[in-house]
Amino acid sequence: MCNVFALISNLQVWSFRPICHLIMSNKPPVARSQANTNSPVNPIHVTNSTVTPAHVNNSPVTPVPVTNSTVTATTGPGFINGLLDKIPLPRWAIYAILALILLVVLICLLCICVKCCCRKKKKKKNPDQQIHLKGLNGSTTTALVQPDTDDADYGSGDKPRGRLLYSLEYSAPTSELTVGVKQAAALKAMDLGGTSDPYVKMYLLPSKSKTYETKVFRKTLQPVFNEQFKFQISQAELSESTLVMQVYDFNRFSKHDVIGELRLQLSSVDWNHVIEEWRDLTEASKFEQENLGDICLSLRYVPTASKLTVDILEAKNLKKMDQGGSSDPYVKIQLILDRKKWKKKKTSVKKKTLNPYFNESFTFDVSFDQIQRVRLVISVWDHDNVSRNDAIGKIFLGCDATGNQLRHWADMLSNPRRPMAQWHTLLPAEQVDGTLALKHTIKIPFTGKTF
Repeated sequence: MCNVFALISNLQVWSFRPICHLIMSNKPPVARSQANTNSPVNPIHVTNSTVTPAHVNNSPVTPVPVTNSTVTATTGPGFINGLLDKIPLPRWAIYAILALILLVVLICLLCICVKCCCRKKKKKKNPDQQIHLKGLNGSTTTALVQPDTDDADYGSGDKPRGRLLYSLEYSAPTSELTVGVKQAAALKAMDLGGTSDPYVKMYLLPSKSKTYETKVFRKTLQPVFNEQFKFQISQAELSESTLVMQVYDFNRFSKHDVIGELRLQLSSVDWNHVIEEWRDLTEASKFEQENLGDICLSLRYVPTASKLTVDILEAKNLKKMDQGGSSDPYVKIQLILDRKKWKKKKTSVKKKTLNPYFNESFTFDVSFDQIQRVRLVISVWDHDNVSRNDAIGKIFLGCDATGNQLRHWADMLSNPRRPMAQWHTLLPAEQVDGTLALKHTIKIPFTGKTF
């Protein structure tokens, strides 16, 4: 029995010997770490405890209390990595978010700096200093970007507009006046690229029964036309007429600009020989032409389906027809085949406006044979509840049309299945009706027959 107690005492002494050694050394325990490694070292916590060793060799050992102490062996990088490990995102996403936040902060700081600099510059300027624009003659940025309304249509009157070569010949036996448009030179550039798309329009005053137009020449200031046009006019009317030849710059989606014009008093012309001469273009008259307005429409033809689609998009600057200074416009679409009225449709009425927006589509069944003989008449009317509706203006398109209307029709035929949109200037209804020369028919009631 004594031997057993002695063995147990020896075991207790050897088991507490490491702990007693740590306590009696008065040095905190140092966490072991491998050299040259970046792995974080966890702190060692020693809790309140009292170590009471057994009697060693019958000599009592005084208990030593151990207080709360924390041994921390962490460093800066290890602490940051610990925080990053707690965020439930991959490292590249965290870095991207931080970079984005930094970029936003830098941009805000830059904007604040720029704003402060601008304020300082404004304060340095003299408030009494004024800029005088009278001597600049339209060379300012405002004059270039936003020209005056008159200048936009007719340009400046003191600049050269170019020259026009024309010819005149009159045949008394046939009462026929032949006007030749040969060529133009040194025309004024109307486009931003320093060129123009010129064509010539001509008519006789005061009747203005017919209006002719030449072909459009793209991006040139020296067009060669070589076209002739004939007017039926008696010798008595000839002496009282004025020939007007106007050179325009073609614009597909806006109003055509007038480059210049020639006005010839035919009473002063010697008709004993053919006249051919150059003349300088002058500023176009602003008061002679009555502005009826412009209309934008789109044409689309599908040969395989024999469908003609006409989209009435909008109109602008229409003539005032009502006493209140406005109009109630609507549009009639009419097809004429072999000089006879064939099909017709119309848009809704837009109340009290000179710039109506329609955006209405109409489809007609027209075969490929008929599309080459049909005429499309577009007329704008002013609706009146009390009296008869008044025509504001008209145009017609087809293979026998002229000028801008013929070009639009040709573009439609050469681009099947594609909508082609274009602006057109309205003409007087009497002028268009005289050109169409419709056959008058009488419809028999209740039978639907005409003769």
